[in-house]
Amino acid sequence: MKAIRTGATPSTLEALEYADVADAPDPGPGEITVALKASSLNFHDYAVVKGMIPSALGRIPMSDGAGEVVAVGDGVTDYKVDDAVVSTFFPDWLDGRPPATAFTRVPGDGIDGYAREAMTAPTSWFTRVPRGYTHAEAATLTCAGLTAWRALFVDNAVKPGDTVLVQGTGGVSIFALQFAKAAGATVIATSSSGQKLERLKEMGADHLINYREVEAWGPKVLELTGGRGVDCVVEIGGAGTLDQSMLATRVGGHVALIGVLAGFAGPVQTALLMAKNLRVQGLTVGSRQQQLDMIAGIEANGIKPVISDTFELERLADAFRHQESGGHFGKIAVAI
Repeated sequence: MKAIRTGATPSTLEALEYADVADAPDPGPGEITVALKASSLNFHDYAVVKGMIPSALGRIPMSDGAGEVVAVGDGVTDYKVDDAVVSTFFPDWLDGRPPATAFTRVPGDGIDGYAREAMTAPTSWFTRVPRGYTHAEAATLTCAGLTAWRALFVDNAVKPGDTVLVQGTGGVSIFALQFAKAAGATVIATSSSGQKLERLKEMGADHLINYREVEAWGPKVLELTGGRGVDCVVEIGGAGTLDQSMLATRVGGHVALIGVLAGFAGPVQTALLMAKNLRVQGLTVGSRQQQLDMIAGIEANGIKPVISDTFELERLADAFRHQESGGHFGKIAVAI
């Protein structure tokens, strides 16, 4: 079968190889074989193929995978042939607290991922997909969708009347906007693009801030909320935006620290953190049970992901170049 593998110099996109690899083996007891049909790009995947996250040479990248069951092993009752399934980000994190091994066995990073035509794995590595979803739509849920869900509803408890701040127009932020609006929250959205801000408005964003025009957007958020601040920030930027996010958050509010797009490390205003009694919590995706809960929530509210562009598997490097350009709105999908 065909797959994408990192080459001898994984720090460049040019090193990605579209190659023949061994076919997926027949499923053993408790396993299924999935014909993969789609994946989607996340910053984590980009960091792997650019060498920002060390991984084995020849690694098959991509943490997200969706497709159809083509064979089942002995004892499998949860799935049957032709069922649509989507991968989980942490194969070993089923529920509760993450096990110590979870972060070393992420597909596309610690182990081979979903940039290939088929995979055989235990049934617990997958879940069902929302009713009516295409394979490409399902493949957006594994990382981006679940990260947004956990930020709002697992580590926090966003409810009707709350106010949520989302940053930018990537996959996590778009999902957070959709989930927050479905929960009855007010959403303040930031972007550097006026055109993208208009699209966010069309999707339901209540207040818009162009952070190129308003660099001190934390005080602007306070102004928009009558001095109170937001209940929750979905923090994508990291070190470069965290201070503004803390300024924008109400006393006792929650900052879900998800991304590093504006810096991996930097000084933190600890006095502000303490004075406002903030809860700044780092998070990395979520468990299999949380994914199932999210899927139920998606079905109850009829939420569909926003897919900006789709690239064929053999053009994965071009998909990452498009991601680098920042021209996408929502998720970039990969057709397998």
